Amino acid sequence: MKLWQHIEQQIEQATGKPFCIGENRGVGGGCINASFQVTDEDRRYFIKTNHSRHADMFKAEAEGLLEMANSGTIKVPCPVCYGEHDNQCYIVMEYLDMGGGGDNDLFGRQLAAMHRQTASQFGWHMDNTIGSTPQPNNQHHDWIEFWRQERLGFQLDLAARNGYGGALQTLGERLMADFPVLFESYQPEASMLHGDLWTGNYGALPDGTPVIFDPAFYYGDREAELAMTTLFGSFSRDFYAAYNEAWPLDDGYATRRTFYNIYHIINHTNLFGGGYYGQAIGMIEQVLGEIG
Repeated sequence: MKLWQHIEQQIEQATGKPFCIGENRGVGGGCINASFQVTDEDRRYFIKTNHSRHADMFKAEAEGLLEMANSGTIKVPCPVCYGEHDNQCYIVMEYLDMGGGGDNDLFGRQLAAMHRQTASQFGWHMDNTIGSTPQPNNQHHDWIEFWRQERLGFQLDLAARNGYGGALQTLGERLMADFPVLFESYQPEASMLHGDLWTGNYGALPDGTPVIFDPAFYYGDREAELAMTTLFGSFSRDFYAAYNEAWPLDDGYATRRTFYNIYHIINHTNLFGGGYYGQAIGMIEQVLGEIG
């Protein structure tokens, strides 16, 4: 049985309705997976495929989307099914037409509402990926230890294995020791986070309804999420104003924003090298200067 016949059967099993692919069209825009839009006479789905060694990535994506969907706060593409067949893995999601301009006020309020969904521990019950990099989510009651072990420390160790030693490791060790001062008067909640929220993982339906997708889901400090929204481009002023009105940010966020984004820049160093190495060093030096 070929992959697409298998997927047809899995869609039928998940939805309880027969499904036969009438049109299968490749969709561009991704650099990790192959993406497709498939339709029959009246239903349409969005499908991503990859080698079967990435099956856990799709499982975690489906579980993260489902958890966000169940919060009832912000629109995400709901997963239909996922699995493996013939050395390939796949995830099937509802197809969403994201050609709208987006209601930025609504987006800010809805994201704040999602962040108010909390857990008893930081992390999550499964690991996932940030881009194509493994992202451990071992659960901790202490946010500082979570960030030290599962985020910053993990990326620094990976960078060392990738040959990025010297200044990055020396400065990174200083940051690992000194960054708790950023939390002397600020105690984060374990908020529901998308985990990889930048402009490329946001869209809107034709009526303006905001949509977020491609998560690296976990429970953590909402400031880490807000910080990333400013890293690769930025959302509108209306979005940030609406978010801050719904749930005002702490005064120390300005410094912690740069601190949190170090994680993503070291990750980009590990993935792509190039200028990200120097950017990571500069950001660490900035934070150390502000807290020293």
